[in-house]
Amino acid sequence: MLEKWFKLKENNTDVRTEVVAGLTTFMTMAYILAVNPSILSASGMDTGAILMATALASFIGTLAMALLANYPFALAPGLGLNAYFAYTVCGEMGYSWQIALLAVFVEGLIFIVLSVTNVREAIFNAIPLQLKKGVSVGIGLFIAFIGFQNAGIVVNSDTTLVTVIDFTADFHTAGISALLAIIGTLLIAILHIKGVKGSILIGIFATWLLGIVCELTGIYTVVPEAGYYSLIPAWSSFSVTSIGLTFGQCFKADFGAIRIMDFIVIILAFLFVDVFDTLGTLIGCANKANMLDKEGKLPRIKQALLADAVATSAGAVLGTSTTTTFVESSSGVAEGGRTGLASVVTGVLFLLSIFLAPIFTAIPGFATAPALLFVGFLMITAVAQIDFDDLSEAIPAYLCLLAMPLLYSISEGIAVGVISYVLINAVCGKAKKITPLMYILAVLFICKYIFL
Repeated sequence: MLEKWFKLKENNTDVRTEVVAGLTTFMTMAYILAVNPSILSASGMDTGAILMATALASFIGTLAMALLANYPFALAPGLGLNAYFAYTVCGEMGYSWQIALLAVFVEGLIFIVLSVTNVREAIFNAIPLQLKKGVSVGIGLFIAFIGFQNAGIVVNSDTTLVTVIDFTADFHTAGISALLAIIGTLLIAILHIKGVKGSILIGIFATWLLGIVCELTGIYTVVPEAGYYSLIPAWSSFSVTSIGLTFGQCFKADFGAIRIMDFIVIILAFLFVDVFDTLGTLIGCANKANMLDKEGKLPRIKQALLADAVATSAGAVLGTSTTTTFVESSSGVAEGGRTGLASVVTGVLFLLSIFLAPIFTAIPGFATAPALLFVGFLMITAVAQIDFDDLSEAIPAYLCLLAMPLLYSISEGIAVGVISYVLINAVCGKAKKITPLMYILAVLFICKYIFL
């Protein structure tokens, strides 16, 4: 039955590989169960309801990706967009969280229309193949940077923006966390070189267990006010009925309080970032899994984008910000995930997390950071596929891959890549290879920087 649904043999995979891949993707994404409620609660929403909505939206979106597109990509409420939701829309602009959810719901409907009418597919196909390679490399650098941050290895600096942590200053909290992340990364690398199946997943669990040992022996100290929580799961009371506090509230917004121009800007902001974050993630993960054809197109792209769009509106109804395809899906791809079976596993785990939230939220960032660091390495190998002999193709790809980690945004990296590609090729007499849609995208990106 699984073979019939997911075509495992056709995709050169098996049940075990897909299960491990799905579990690995979930482990690298589980942090969203703790982070999303923390951020969105600033809007006045109930924390327990947000956790429920996060888990359910992730389950629905990931399952839709599995059944509609048969791809090993997982979805969850996106970081960045949730901060915009809480701190900008509900904070600076003063809107209620119900109105913000309504904006996300409308954005999802627009997404569905764009997906069904092939607009998003056309955008995906319009991006040149060499630029897609740059996107893949850029995402690798981006998630590696996130891994460094989650591990606490890279910290803020007043003089250089970022710097390496002082391991000795707070050794029993920040220092030991960073050190354990480094050990976990080396462990994954060694296991991968030795050909051990599930090396990334093993690395996550091993790092977590080492952390627990350090906590029990006093090497790791629990300091909640500083963000260093107990690594040992502790059962806590949690009511599944809390979802009722946010479910369907987007339809109960005070429409009289909506300022139409502001509302349009909010929708466009959600729309723009989500479109290109999703496209970038699909490009990067599909390229790593060798799913792109010779022309750089992704089969069943319409179904994948439709799943993403449906998840956004469903998430808004449940009570969370924009649900989107997660870049951490690349960790499951790196473990060999090639079909929707991996996504089914990830989705089911998100559903189970409603009842096992204390376990999953106990997994620290420094335990999943090694997975992100190593997957970053696997993804930047696509740099060898960029044609550096054709500078008009290579330079935009370079600017794209450089912008993603430095600007801390997949969509910004794509914007830089598209604008530079059009300008460089148009000025250098190679305008014939620029498609009309690329011109349109370049203009839209420029307008976005001017007006949004």
